[in-house]
Amino acid sequence: MASNVTSYDLPPLPEYTLKPLTPLASWASDAAVQTALPIIAYWVVSLIFHAIDVFDLFAKYRLHTPAEVLKRNHVTRWEVFRDVVLQQVIQSIALMGLSYYDDAPTTGTAEYDVAWYAQKLRLAQRAIPFVLSTAGLDPTALATKLSAAQPTLAAVVAGGRYPGLPAFASWELNTASFLYWYAVPAVQFVAAIVIIDAWEYMLHRAMHMNKWLYVTFHSRHHRLYVPYAYGALYNHPLEGFALDTLGGGLGYLLTGMTMRQSMWFFTGSTIKTVLDHSGYEFPYDPIHYIFPNNAAYHDIHHQSWGIKTNFSQPFFVYLDRIGGTMYKGDTASKYERARRTAQEKFDQEKENELNAVLADAATSDESLRAQGASTPRISRKKALSISSSAGNFKDLTNKVNQNLHGRGAGVLRAESSR
Repeated sequence: MASNVTSYDLPPLPEYTLKPLTPLASWASDAAVQTALPIIAYWVVSLIFHAIDVFDLFAKYRLHTPAEVLKRNHVTRWEVFRDVVLQQVIQSIALMGLSYYDDAPTTGTAEYDVAWYAQKLRLAQRAIPFVLSTAGLDPTALATKLSAAQPTLAAVVAGGRYPGLPAFASWELNTASFLYWYAVPAVQFVAAIVIIDAWEYMLHRAMHMNKWLYVTFHSRHHRLYVPYAYGALYNHPLEGFALDTLGGGLGYLLTGMTMRQSMWFFTGSTIKTVLDHSGYEFPYDPIHYIFPNNAAYHDIHHQSWGIKTNFSQPFFVYLDRIGGTMYKGDTASKYERARRTAQEKFDQEKENELNAVLADAATSDESLRAQGASTPRISRKKALSISSSAGNFKDLTNKVNQNLHGRGAGVLRAESSR
């Protein structure tokens, strides 16, 4: 049980009793939920985009073609998956450790906290007579004039003096309740976003400006010239911890969020990071209107010609504008050149594979003929089988190209330059 010492002529603050906060799930602590939610969100959103890739659902909104994914990236999907899981293990250990040292979540102070904000509103009203006097108005006369028609407003003008009202006025409690439940959490979220954006911009830019940091740590992430959703957290483990885990942790701790608020913040930040690496630019994207840092913006940073620009992540881009690191050149022609080059490499590779199979078939056929006329029937069968295999391989190649390119269109979604 806690009691309070109130200021002179202020309504007293209510007493409160702290109680353990009931977990959101009966089978898991809030700390476990806080740890698990960002990971679950990461893979759910990533798998949605992976399905979009596999089934070629929104090809016209791709930033890169399937041929670019195959030919330009310098890391396998398995290696990306493995390193992402490793980072999430480190992230989970850090979050569970943080919750271990945090006080156990409690409840029971809401009424007290609302009254505390109401008390601050009452104290702020005491400055109103001074402000009115400075403006050349008589606060006492004005309050008297308003007292008949607007008694509450008259009390405010008089400096928060409510004759005959020992408690807080209803408007004070309503305003205080709005502040406590909505305004302050919103400010905390905005502040946390500013903190994580500043932290990631600072470290991200440093890792590009310092050769040792780039070669030792950050170059791993840039093996993905063509980002895809579940590669968002593909980093060196130490970089991932410093950039993402510490950045999110600082936003959480410095803003005084509750553990349940942090669930929204960590999960939202994770989803935003996945979206920024999704490889798709959808029209009328509501998230883009709120947060201008999107997949198209960040993708420029993954290209060789934009690697020293667009460092901001994951929400806003104003730090790039302030720091002079926002890319301002032409992008359309550079993207088109990269698509064309990747497509030519892909087509040439498939042609070489097909030629190799046909050459092997021809060599085998000549070898069978050299055995003589004693087994002409068998030779013809084997030759026919090899030719059939070559034909089947060609059919398979056509099917692969169809799946990669989309039926009835080239991989560039335009007429081939060849």
